[in-house]
Amino acid sequence: MTSIGGAQMVDWNLAVATATRLVRPGPDISREEARAVVAELRRHARASEEHVRLFTRMIPEGTEPEDTPVLVVDRAGWIKANVAGFRELLRPLLAKMESRRSGGPGGAVLGAVGGKVTGVELGMLLSFLASRVLGQYETFAPATRDLPASADGGGRLLLVAPNIVHVERELDVDPHDFRLWVALHEETHRTQFTGVPWLRDHLQGEIQTFLDETDVDPMTFLERLREAAQSLSGAGRPEGEQGESDSRSLVDIVQTPAQREVLGRLTAVMSLLEGHADFVMDAVGPEVVGSVSEIREKFQQRRAQGAGRFDQALRKLLGLDAKLRQYKDGEKFVRSVVEEVGMDGFNRVWTSPNTLPTKAEIAKPADWVARVHRKAES
Repeated sequence: MTSIGGAQMVDWNLAVATATRLVRPGPDISREEARAVVAELRRHARASEEHVRLFTRMIPEGTEPEDTPVLVVDRAGWIKANVAGFRELLRPLLAKMESRRSGGPGGAVLGAVGGKVTGVELGMLLSFLASRVLGQYETFAPATRDLPASADGGGRLLLVAPNIVHVERELDVDPHDFRLWVALHEETHRTQFTGVPWLRDHLQGEIQTFLDETDVDPMTFLERLREAAQSLSGAGRPEGEQGESDSRSLVDIVQTPAQREVLGRLTAVMSLLEGHADFVMDAVGPEVVGSVSEIREKFQQRRAQGAGRFDQALRKLLGLDAKLRQYKDGEKFVRSVVEEVGMDGFNRVWTSPNTLPTKAEIAKPADWVARVHRKAES
């Protein structure tokens, strides 16, 4: 636990316990079928490596990229992995909040119940997400006894078996094709980080800059949590009665002006990574996934519709709607650039942080081409 004087800002064990207790049960599946699904996902993950590397040409022939483990997990395994990642990533911020709390006016409040309350709230959010995530490349993944990571302490690919089975049944698509299609997306993320050595450190640096700019005054922190709760409660109001604050996500609520600049850069990078993965999975798909067109059409409809009204409101509050836009905008950027300058021309994006697209360039790919290609050639 991150603690000073025996107090905790976040009770991580309680977060795991809460999430695993509240998460929805997975689909009804026999033990034998479950073993078969796990084995097939592992095969698809291995096969996807070659498909993605050949198509993207991000890793030169004869080069062995850093290996990262592929883990097929259940919902509880996904929760444990993400809590470990959050704990590692937020450690510096929580240490700052601990030191501020000890002498501040909000110290007694947070000291008494803060760690437990935050642990329960984090657990509730993770229980919501744990039944929806199909796969994930964990960039910042400390190794644990149950969850290995790459040798340098970061990087593992997770495939969440019960969620994949649930969605393939819901969409009524070929399960073998769908499993490979998902594996192609997640393998693209693994290729991005293993093929671009500076990318992980750059992303971590941007996130830490964002966190460093966070206002760590405990009472301000509590006030912003109240704002978030009020925004969420607005989800139940009739249409037309929401105020301006209802359009803001939790990320918007906690931003300072300096954070907005960092968030703009992070949004551009995440749009690039997610859009690139979507582009690759659909481009490789026709060669190896026979029903890729049907899968993409049905999956897009599912993304757009979401679930119930409360689910949609919660997605909005958590900023998940912005993530969906990242897939769409990023894929358009990648497709437009590849059409104009080819795959090798697009791959200049991975040269350095200076060649990453800005948020404005994601919306206008021609501006990125002009800046990176025409300027270099003039």
